[in-house]
Amino acid sequence: MNKILKIATVLTWINMIVWIFVSLIGLLIALAAGLAGLVVLILPSAVVLHSYASFQLQKSIRNPAIPLNRQTPTGIRFIGFVALFVGITLLVQGISTVTQPHTYLKQWQEIQDQMKMKKSDFVPSTPMVIVAGVFSLLIGLSVAVNVNLNFRLLRWYYFLRNNSNDREK
Repeated sequence: MNKILKIATVLTWINMIVWIFVSLIGLLIALAAGLAGLVVLILPSAVVLHSYASFQLQKSIRNPAIPLNRQTPTGIRFIGFVALFVGITLLVQGISTVTQPHTYLKQWQEIQDQMKMKKSDFVPSTPMVIVAGVFSLLIGLSVAVNVNLNFRLLRWYYFLRNNSNDREK
C-alpha cells in the first residue's frame, strides 16, 4: 500500500498544479463574462478540492496521530465522483482527438467562420491537434487514476482505523 500512497501523492500534486492553473484561467474568463460564467468553474474546482482532501487523507495515513476531519471522507467520495467524471470526459475526448484529428480541424475552421475570424489569426495543424489530444488524454488519465487510488486509500484508512479501535478494546 506504500507504493499506492506514493503514486497517489505524485498524481495529486500533478492534478493540483494543473487544475489550479486551469481554475485561475477559468476565473479570469468568468470575471470577463460576468457572474453567469462562474458555472464554468465547477468542474475544474472539483478536481482541486478533491486533491486537497486527498492530501489530508494521505497526511492522516502517514501519521495516524493526525485525525482525519469528519467531512473529508464524504468530500473525497462526493467530489471524487465529480472529478472522476472530469477525468473520464477528458480521457474520452483525448482518445477521440488523437484518433480523428481532421474532424477537430474541421470543427475549428467552422468556429472560425462563424465568429468571422481571419484565417491568419490562428490556424492549428494536425500535429498540434494530436499533441492537444495526447495532453488531454494524459491529464484525464491522471485525474481518473488518482481518484481511484484515493478511493482505495480511503478504504485502507478505515481498515487501519477499525483495526486500531479493535485492539484498544
